[in-house]
Amino acid sequence: MAETREVNLTLDLCLRVGELLLANGAGAADVTATMQSIARHLGLRNPDIDVTFTSLSMSYQPSPEEPPLALMRQVWSREIDYEDLTRVDHLVRDLLSDRIGLTEARATVARIRSSGHHTRRWAVTLSWGVMSSGTALMLGGTGTVLAVSFLAAVLIDRTQLLMSRRRLPAFYLQVVGGLIAGGLAVVALAALPWLEPRTLSLMVTANIIMLLSGIGFMGALQDALTGFYVTSAARLIEALLATVGIITGVSGGLALAPLLDVELVRLQPGFSLTPEGVSALVLGAGLCASGFAFATYAPRRAVAAIFLVAGVAMLVNQAVAATDLGRTWSVGTAAFLIGLVAYQVAGRVRVPPLVLVVPAIVPMLPGLSIYRGLSLLAEGGDTTSRGLLAMITAASVAIALASGVILGEYVAQPLKREARRLESRLAGPRLVGPLRARAVRPAGRGPARRAR
Repeated sequence: MAETREVNLTLDLCLRVGELLLANGAGAADVTATMQSIARHLGLRNPDIDVTFTSLSMSYQPSPEEPPLALMRQVWSREIDYEDLTRVDHLVRDLLSDRIGLTEARATVARIRSSGHHTRRWAVTLSWGVMSSGTALMLGGTGTVLAVSFLAAVLIDRTQLLMSRRRLPAFYLQVVGGLIAGGLAVVALAALPWLEPRTLSLMVTANIIMLLSGIGFMGALQDALTGFYVTSAARLIEALLATVGIITGVSGGLALAPLLDVELVRLQPGFSLTPEGVSALVLGAGLCASGFAFATYAPRRAVAAIFLVAGVAMLVNQAVAATDLGRTWSVGTAAFLIGLVAYQVAGRVRVPPLVLVVPAIVPMLPGLSIYRGLSLLAEGGDTTSRGLLAMITAASVAIALASGVILGEYVAQPLKREARRLESRLAGPRLVGPLRARAVRPAGRGPARRAR
């Protein structure tokens, strides 16, 4: 590829694809690998790629005698959109399998950027309510608690939508979200005399999980584990700032309690492994994960799979926790299972593994530890050390979730490659291993996979 025009168009396509992936939650390692694969397929060998939190740059020098070409794009907006992420993933696979060319790929990217969604915005709002209700069900909430959590989630989403249209920074959106979560819980406790004081923390925690779900903890830790430390630090700062906004808003909402004569109590709800408790926990985890998936425009064919993966993972989490190994090991084991299974299931429903992984771990986000930690820190005095311990526990749980998922992905990909090689060599009935042989498909026609 000697023509400057073709090189420039190829670099531009790589950057536009990378921008869409990075803006929708993909890790820097995945973005770099995808851009590298596209460039190599279109004839650019060993381009220089740099991915940071706010920009992407790419340069290519055909030979030492010629000047290099360099392009750069800024990442202005960040909104988790798994429909666009899936469409970009399919575009990349079509391009690498030569089903489309450079010109058609550029046109498809432009359509992805400019097109909207078929899902109505009010349906997205309701799905956020389903997510918060599922979280309240996991924590042992009653029907009233589920209804209040649903109402708070709907109010939070509509309010944040109005604020985002006025281009307010994300920090203020999180503050208002926390204020609604805490304030509505206090008002409900004051207005509904049959609610017990302990239900306050259930309602607040359910909506904290909703606010935490959009924060890039997963991407930040993935970047750190894969060696992109600058991008990881930037994502982590954004996540910490958003978490501070939640803490500020919740504390402001809880400040209404003395005015309404509401008793504030701390609670550490837990489940025993009884049939009723486990069934509610699994159902709540499935509702939470599938509600988040629908709200982030995940393809509808993947919602049922996400529901099942999240429910099984929560069941494994509780089973490991019952052995007294500690919460970090229990969530880490469940996250490893999610990473191991998601890579296989993603191919069946034709979505990137990320679309299954992130919603499935949302029910295990440390919202309760964060609520307990901020409430203890707000009291001050002797409870400060316990508050810090709760926040450290929340950080360790987040790290266990990210590292477990990534380890599961590392194990799943080689296993799947070896299974395919075995299927291509063996024929006839087998009692161990793959149960049926399949014809080897051309590249890109098989299950969804990450570009290399």
